[in-house]
Amino acid sequence: MIPSPRRLLAVVVSAAAVALVATACAPASSESGTPDPAVVIGLTGEPANLDMTTTSGAAIPQVLLNNVYENLVTLDQDGEIVPQLATDYTVSEDGLTYDFTLQEGVTFSNGAEFTADDVKFSLERVATDWTINQAKMAVLDHVEVVSPTEARVVLTTPSNTWLYSMTGSVGAMFDESGVDDLANTPVGTGPYVITERVQGDHISLEARDDYWGDEVAVTDVTLRYFADAVTSTNALSAGDVDMLFNMQAPDLISQFETNPDFQVIQGTSNGEILLALNNQAAPFDDLRVRQAMAYGIDRQAVLDAAWAGYGELIGAMVPPTDPYYEDLNDLYPYDPDKARELLAEAGAEDLSVTFKVPTRPYATAVSEVVVSQLAEIGVSATIETLEFPAVWLDEVFTNDDYEMTVILSVEPRDILPTFNDPEYYIGFDNSEIAPIAAAADAGTTEEWIAGMKDVARITAEQVASVPLFLFPNIVVADADLDGIAANAVTESLDLTGLAWR
Repeated sequence: MIPSPRRLLAVVVSAAAVALVATACAPASSESGTPDPAVVIGLTGEPANLDMTTTSGAAIPQVLLNNVYENLVTLDQDGEIVPQLATDYTVSEDGLTYDFTLQEGVTFSNGAEFTADDVKFSLERVATDWTINQAKMAVLDHVEVVSPTEARVVLTTPSNTWLYSMTGSVGAMFDESGVDDLANTPVGTGPYVITERVQGDHISLEARDDYWGDEVAVTDVTLRYFADAVTSTNALSAGDVDMLFNMQAPDLISQFETNPDFQVIQGTSNGEILLALNNQAAPFDDLRVRQAMAYGIDRQAVLDAAWAGYGELIGAMVPPTDPYYEDLNDLYPYDPDKARELLAEAGAEDLSVTFKVPTRPYATAVSEVVVSQLAEIGVSATIETLEFPAVWLDEVFTNDDYEMTVILSVEPRDILPTFNDPEYYIGFDNSEIAPIAAAADAGTTEEWIAGMKDVARITAEQVASVPLFLFPNIVVADADLDGIAANAVTESLDLTGLAWR
């Protein structure tokens, strides 16, 4: 757990933070003394483009979900499913049919009216036009347009996970006439539109005058992307940035904790720092080598050295906020002698591996500690730095051209997307867990929880990869900035509650 002396004031999310306004040591004020309704947020991990239907990674939905795109249902800060574009919904007794009643008077940013036809188009389009995340909509049979404000969704089989998936990117609502250039011009029903994107620097959002819902207090948001944590921290200190989201320099937090001009917030996160092993390639196609890695890494020491003790150890790719969490930290306690024994048994003494590390602050910090620890068990890991996201996504995620990497996996409930597809970049043999996962998804809530615990235990025992720790969500912001959505319950950096005090 996070050491109690470091428990800060509140709560926080996953992924990154923001940018620069023209003048600004603090929020600029008008002549009347009213704060300027603009915010600059500092982030790391810039999106490669704005099309989350064809491009993987959390950076795109971080910007767009809740802000530009909206869903029928979303998650509140407690992780509960609540209506968004739907006013309510009902589920049939057999779990196959969902009836959604839609908000009236909703329009897309291009002026088109939002109706049940858009629900049908958006959900059925996942199977045909999306190149990622299609599995999350695999149980969809069809969508019926009952009336302009009523949509009926019919599944092929009951699913405990489908409605939850609908709160993420695959549940976003699109207008059929607004999908021609998603990479550059996303069209949604949300309160903001993208007004500018300067690659390598920032993304600007502006509030819509015709938004159907509650008016947002902050009408202009700039998301500024920084290459490293120190630069972003300096920008915050200088007043060029109003907030750092998911701060990437935990050793620099103390200077803000004692400064009354700033607030430090720590919250929950879905993000696992994963030491990913390519199960389809030597040497990690050998279970004994993967087990040696698990025994040979002191995860607490990694957490302490790389992230100043902020975070929480997890034994499987399941955060404690998931209903099927089980503490599996004792499966592979730190035991370098056992690690060396397994390597010898596998004929892998004096092993050399290439460690492809994305250009992210957490990855740099973690990789240096891991390399040092592996050297003690006879494994020589050579770091090869890859630009993130473009090069890492291409080489590692898309082409599986790697032996070992480290990544912050921030998608909620991502154990199955990560380990239930041998074609996925991890390459884990899912033949044992696939039938368990399928039966759990179609079963009762109790059967789902029990089945998913089995899935988590099998992937941990088989060392599909090594979850190092649960990433903390730390936000440092101007003391006068209110409404920060601190808990990272989704991929979204929700801007809609921000306001100046």
